[in-house]
Amino acid sequence: MEKRISVVIPNYNKAENIGKCLNAVFSSRYKNLEVVVVDDNSEDGSADIIKQFPCKLIRLAEHSGTSKARNLGARHSSGEIIFFTDADCLLQEDTLSIINETFISYGVNPPASRCNASQQREPSPFRKGGNTPLNPLLIEGKNPHGGVIIGGTYTRMPFDTGFFSIFQSVFINYSETKNIENPDYIAAHAMIIDPQIFEESGGFPEDFLPIIEDVEFSHRLRRMGYKLIMNPDIRVRHIFDFSFAKSMRNAFRKSRYWNMYSLGNRDLLTDSGAASVELKTSAASFFLSIVFLSLGLFLQEPVFLYLLPLLFLLNAYISRGLIKAFYETKGGLFAGLSFMYFSLLYPLPVGMGALSGVIQHVFKGNYQRIYK
Repeated sequence: MEKRISVVIPNYNKAENIGKCLNAVFSSRYKNLEVVVVDDNSEDGSADIIKQFPCKLIRLAEHSGTSKARNLGARHSSGEIIFFTDADCLLQEDTLSIINETFISYGVNPPASRCNASQQREPSPFRKGGNTPLNPLLIEGKNPHGGVIIGGTYTRMPFDTGFFSIFQSVFINYSETKNIENPDYIAAHAMIIDPQIFEESGGFPEDFLPIIEDVEFSHRLRRMGYKLIMNPDIRVRHIFDFSFAKSMRNAFRKSRYWNMYSLGNRDLLTDSGAASVELKTSAASFFLSIVFLSLGLFLQEPVFLYLLPLLFLLNAYISRGLIKAFYETKGGLFAGLSFMYFSLLYPLPVGMGALSGVIQHVFKGNYQRIYK
């Protein structure tokens, strides 16, 4: 049975990508769908491109952020399934079919309720009012789809085939699919949710840090008693267009906001998707290597220099799964170059972003939405 799927896409100044995105959606073999695009007051002619497709187009009068766009799109949808993706993501021909099959498989055999009446409110340090109401359907054991939020991921090969784009796509694919039965979060580039669950959850936080609204939303859903699962067969092809500079800037920005959130959420060391144990180990190894190298040269103590290859080998061992993913995608040369980049350059903006996030958290403690 083909359930009606509402594909919800936020758009802000993505004129170069939104046409490709919508072409991919309407090239799907799955036909029982609607597409809701929320344009966040774009200034690049995006809306004119969107109008060329049979979409429901909602235009915001002022730039309000991705979360508001997603929430508005979901509330104007009419499907039995909501599928969130992004304007720079390209669905595969079978993406929606796999979503339908996965959703039905979890709806046919709903698991027992994971909540009880004594858990009806859960503290949330990032929500106004401090508490998140739990779903009454879960409390009563009547949740229609087992309280499951389903996630997908990126294809390993992105739309653009430059080194830094492939590196990023493989890294995210690997990181998001390591723990498919219990992921730490579901990314909004491929999130599947029941409309009733979405409405009762309150949706994405609209006054919050950029980039990681889906992480906060996922954590809140889990506290409400819902289960997160990943289906690695649900894939979208991302348009990165990453150069070296864009890759480094992206690493800094994500690290900054993720650390601000994680410090407040007290889960800084969690193996959390793209904020993975591999990335955290690589960053720690990088900065420890600088310390040991400096001590070895300054104190003329070779023992510190002997520790450098040990740190590198430890990092390689912990990242062995990621190295394998690089190898499976593009072969040995790409795997070697990717791991060198991951170990010797990428940790610099990650570490600097983390430091910036710590400073922001300690001295300002500001989690309000920043649009730039």
